[in-house]
Amino acid sequence: MKIIVPMAGMGKRMRPHTLTVPKPLIPVAGKPIVEHLVEDIIKVCHEPVDEVAFVVGRFGEDVERMLKEIAERQGAKGTICYQDEPLGTAHAILCAGDALTGNVVIAFADTLFKVDQIGDTSAVDGIIWTSKIEDPRMFGVVKLDDNGVITDFVEKPQTFVSDLAIIGIYYIKDGDNFRSELQFLIDNDIRDKGEYQITNALENMKQKGLQLRSATVQEWLDCGNKDATVFTNSRVLELKPDSAMTHTSNDNIRNSLVIEPCYIGENVVLENSVIGPHVSVGADTEISDSRISNSIIQTNSKVSGSVMTNSMVGNHVILEGSISEVSIGDYTTEK
Repeated sequence: MKIIVPMAGMGKRMRPHTLTVPKPLIPVAGKPIVEHLVEDIIKVCHEPVDEVAFVVGRFGEDVERMLKEIAERQGAKGTICYQDEPLGTAHAILCAGDALTGNVVIAFADTLFKVDQIGDTSAVDGIIWTSKIEDPRMFGVVKLDDNGVITDFVEKPQTFVSDLAIIGIYYIKDGDNFRSELQFLIDNDIRDKGEYQITNALENMKQKGLQLRSATVQEWLDCGNKDATVFTNSRVLELKPDSAMTHTSNDNIRNSLVIEPCYIGENVVLENSVIGPHVSVGADTEISDSRISNSIIQTNSKVSGSVMTNSMVGNHVILEGSISEVSIGDYTTEK
């Protein structure tokens, strides 16, 4: 099986945290978002993965190296593909056309999910992961027949047709055929709202008699903005006990209390502080005289005299005396 991860977007809603790294490499519970995503897909699909193809912008060699290492940790080859123009979801996937062969999972990299299993994939041509939501008006949704087969794709319905929102993760049984459907959209300039959309290719497959089913996830975790990412961090710490760990030495925790679940990275120093619950602290960060909950603090930062919650602090930040909810990007000093 192959996994394709489109992630070429600029992540503007996550700024300032995406000024130095793409959004899917922002860490939650000690790992980049995209690494959690790849791990979770492999876990529920129960199939060996031989390649993970990342569709990126021109993010630089360091980012590409990190992505390849994520794939390698899962025993797969990491491939870097480029999307230089934002021409839509179908176009992004087609940028990884060489990986569109055999069984393929396509997963857009700003979402995480919880599901125990996806069931038998042998009897269907594709599976679209969905989540039941209260207000589907801002999402693409699917309608199902009595047998659970998808009958319609509806983009942002303003009157109720379904509460099953498409979350951006797809299983395709025949990647070669899907590549042909995507190429058909490009060759015939078939666009929706100015872009080439994956749902148009899926609709063509359905019209030709291929069976597409929905798999409903138990939980859908979005990482589209700061508040959503902080919430996702808290849920991952709850849902994945192995992520909620303290990796620094006991000698580095001085007159401080860690309220679980938390992720505390290597060589973190805590002094006269209360950390948690639901806090992730990256390696080599120092926190003193502070009370922090429900927040993400990345690597090599120094926080002192601060009380904060629902916050994100980037890498190499110096923060003193904050009593607030904050969102601070890399290499920032605030005193």
